[in-house]
Amino acid sequence: MKRLIGREKEIESLEAYVDSGQAEFIAIYGRRRVGKTFLINQLFRNRLAFSLTGIIDGTPSEQMESYVQALEFNGYKINEHPKNWLTAFAELRKFLQPKINSGEPCIVFIDEISCFDSQRSGFVRALGFFWNSWASLQDNLKLIICGSVTSWMITNIIDSKGGLHNRVTHEIALHQFTLHETELYLLNRGFNWSRLTILQAYMCLGGVPYYLSLLSASESLAENLDRLFFDRDAELQKEYSRLYKTLFKSPEPYMKIVKLLAESKQGLTRQEISTKLKISGKALTDQLGNLQSCDIIRLYYVKDAKIKKNGGIYQLMDFYSHFYLKFAFLGLGDAQYWSHHLNTPAINNWYGMSFERVCLAHINQIKIILRFDRISTQFYSWRSKTDVASHEKGAQIDIIIDRADDMINVCEVKYSKSQYELTKSEFDKLQNRINRFRGETKTKKGVILTMITTEDLLPNKYANDIDSQITLNDLFDTK
Repeated sequence: MKRLIGREKEIESLEAYVDSGQAEFIAIYGRRRVGKTFLINQLFRNRLAFSLTGIIDGTPSEQMESYVQALEFNGYKINEHPKNWLTAFAELRKFLQPKINSGEPCIVFIDEISCFDSQRSGFVRALGFFWNSWASLQDNLKLIICGSVTSWMITNIIDSKGGLHNRVTHEIALHQFTLHETELYLLNRGFNWSRLTILQAYMCLGGVPYYLSLLSASESLAENLDRLFFDRDAELQKEYSRLYKTLFKSPEPYMKIVKLLAESKQGLTRQEISTKLKISGKALTDQLGNLQSCDIIRLYYVKDAKIKKNGGIYQLMDFYSHFYLKFAFLGLGDAQYWSHHLNTPAINNWYGMSFERVCLAHINQIKIILRFDRISTQFYSWRSKTDVASHEKGAQIDIIIDRADDMINVCEVKYSKSQYELTKSEFDKLQNRINRFRGETKTKKGVILTMITTEDLLPNKYANDIDSQITLNDLFDTK
C-alpha cells in the first residue's frame, strides 16, 4: 500500500465514523487532484463492500453500465439492466443485505457522484429514497460519497432542499497539503531539495498531491517547471481548463473571477468584482462561495482607516492557478522560460508576493508558532488613506492578527534567499505603519511587530528591536 502522507485528522475522523455503531452518510469534497479518491481507496482498500465511480462526461447509459459492471465485479449478477436509478438502488440493497447481516461495517463508496446526475436522470431522488427508506436504518452501513464538482455536492447533497435535506451526517473538505506535508511527500519520493526550493515549488504548484507527483527528483526545480508548464505539450498547460471544467458544470463565470483576481495583488471587494464583471446578486454570491469551498479563493477582512465597518476582500489563493495565469497562460514561446529568467526582477518580485500568500495559507501554523493558537483571533489587512494635507502616502499592513487577549500581531513578510537585513529606513517604515495604524484605528491593544522571513534576520540593532520572528523553518516544522 502506498503511504498516506498527512491527512491525520481526516483519517482519524473517517475511522471514528466507520466504528460509530450507527448509519453514516459522509460527503467528501475538494478541488480536483487534491487526493480525495486516493484517501478513501488507500484507507479502506480491503474494506469496501461496494465501490462505484462516475464517468466524467459519460452518457446516462454509460453511467448505468458502469454501475452494473461494478455490481458484477463484486459477484452480483443482474438479470435485467435497471431502467432507472430507483430500480438500480433496489438491486444495490439486495447486494448489500448479506453484508449488512454480517454485523461488520459495510462501507459503500460512490466517487465522482455528480456524473450520475444527468438531466431528468432522477439519480438524486433515488439516492434520497435509498437512504431514507433503508440505508439510514442499517447501523453498520457507511455511505461515503465523493466529488470534485463542489458546487453540485453542496447544492444537491449537503445543502439539499429535497429528500436529502439534513441527511449527511458528516462532511469533510479535503484541503491542499501544508508546507510540512509537502516536505514529507517529497522526502517520501526521494527528493533532496532544500526547504527554499520546496517553498518555490509550493508557490507554483501549491500543496496539490497530483501536481507534486509530476515533479522529478532527477531534475532541478527550473527544469521541472519548464517541462510541466513551458515545454511543447506541457502537462500542466492543459490542466487549467480541465480543473475548472471538473469543479464547475458551467466554468466560464468562475474562470473570469479567477483571472480578474489574479491581476490584483491585494484582492478585490465583492463590489469591485461585481462592477468589473457586470454580475451581481445570488449568481455572484454562489460563484464566490463555491470558489471558496474549493480553496481557489479566500475571503479575508480589511479594516478601513476609520474602522467604521469591515470590508471583505477576495483574494486568489490557488497557487497553481496564479502561476499559470501569471506566466504559463501567456504562451511565451520559450520552452525553457523559467530557466532563462531565473533571478530576474519579474520572478523575484513574484516570489516575494507569493510568499505573502503562503503565509496567509499558514495562519494556523503561525498562531501555533507564536503560541496563541488557543486564543480566539481574527486576521485581516489594514489600509490607511492618503493624507491629502501632508501628502503622505497611505500605509498598508498585509497581515494583522487581532487577538482576544488584547494584543495585535502586525506581521511583515519578507522573501529572500539569504539572511534578511533590516535597515534603518525599512525599520522606520515599519514603525510609521504601526504608529499610523494605532492613530487611525484608535486601538488600545498592545501591538507586537512580527517579522516572517525565509531566513533569519541579519543581526543588527534594528533586528534586536523586532518583538517576534518566524522563519521558513518554523513554517515547515509546524503541522
